[in-house]
Amino acid sequence: MILYKEASVRERKKRYFDQNSTQSEQNSFTIPGLILTAVICGLMLIAFSSTSPAQTNGEWPAFHGTDRTNKSAETGLLKTWPAEGPKLEWTASGLGVGYSSISIADGMIFTAGESGAQSTIFAYDLDGKLLWQTDNGVSYTTELSWAKTYTGSRATPTYDKGVIYHLAESGRLAAIEAKTGKELWSKELRQEYDAELPMYGYAESVLIDGDRLYCNPVGKKAFMVCLDKSDGSLIWANTDIQGSEGYSSGIIAEFGGFRQIINYSGFGIYGIDSKTGRLLWTQEIKSKHSLNSTDAIYHDGYVLASTGYGAGTMLIKLTASNGNISPEVVWKNELMDNHHGGVILHEGHVYGAGHEARGWFCLDFMTGKEVWKARGKGSLTFADNKLYILEEKGGVRLVEATPVSFKERGSFETPEGGKGMYWAHPVVCGGRLYVRHTDKLFAYNIKGN
Repeated sequence: MILYKEASVRERKKRYFDQNSTQSEQNSFTIPGLILTAVICGLMLIAFSSTSPAQTNGEWPAFHGTDRTNKSAETGLLKTWPAEGPKLEWTASGLGVGYSSISIADGMIFTAGESGAQSTIFAYDLDGKLLWQTDNGVSYTTELSWAKTYTGSRATPTYDKGVIYHLAESGRLAAIEAKTGKELWSKELRQEYDAELPMYGYAESVLIDGDRLYCNPVGKKAFMVCLDKSDGSLIWANTDIQGSEGYSSGIIAEFGGFRQIINYSGFGIYGIDSKTGRLLWTQEIKSKHSLNSTDAIYHDGYVLASTGYGAGTMLIKLTASNGNISPEVVWKNELMDNHHGGVILHEGHVYGAGHEARGWFCLDFMTGKEVWKARGKGSLTFADNKLYILEEKGGVRLVEATPVSFKERGSFETPEGGKGMYWAHPVVCGGRLYVRHTDKLFAYNIKGN
């Protein structure tokens, strides 16, 4: 079922709905309920429409960048690192506990952490000086023995046109003025959409597309919602997606005449029409713990999904016919079952770490064939034809993004920022490599000579 709520201003409705569709057509649109029979820290590969800006130097405004490919446009970076690693330019402290990565825009760096009992958004200048911090609801806590050590922030703040949007781990969604830290509006998603707190807290970095904001309350009144980013008012709510939180972030893909939001629930992956909220397709993914935390990859009519706990990786081919989209699994294997460190597509090959299939992998995108494997596990990002690998125990490695072999061009050990794994995804932007470990953010100079 798709639910619509009347906007407070008539012009808002006109702005969001297609001029060729009547309001009665929008409100009468329903689809049969589809059941998917089958989680911590988003990737859009190539197929954005012209309304989505390309990644630019000096900007990284959202989780995995402007287009969510996790590929930086930076060039002229160090080809190899000295034995001691690149120069550490500065360290910012006081971020508290958490796994939020960073976003960068308008000369500022944004992240989130746990400050006392609050989930807190932080803004720094490019020299690591704190500009402001603003609380966004209570922090995530749990009595579950296996999750007690994994508390703290999850989502990365999303920047768009002078505003920061952040979904706290407790379910509070807020829009914050980027220059000042002033709250513009907020929503308690759990109360508004009758949702339980996910087992590991909310982890989604919200998606902004034009005037719309997309996120997953995972409640009885809405699994996924589309909101007006200016005030948080509801545009549509989808209740046809079934299952628990997947803990991933959405991507956008143009296919079959639809601008889709592709994301996961705990039981599988799905595509939603971004305009109407219609559920277009679903594909079951069987995971031992119903955790699908790695953002999907879309490329040229294909969707790659990788999931930890032994579920593995699959490539899905989308087919459009008569206004509908159907998925077909092209290949599936247990290689590179990515936990939550992310996967990257580059020139026909996919790079990422396995969970139970321990190690760093390079797979052929179209066949799933293993090209090479190396020891390790963690998260990664891409820039200047290199993979920047952050091992979950703290080591950083520079690796050629090539299917020829695992070619390492440097490594170093980061300082500790607190207890726990190094799970915040690294970022390359403005000639720097940013690495966060709980309470601290480290900025390394990686510009070439």
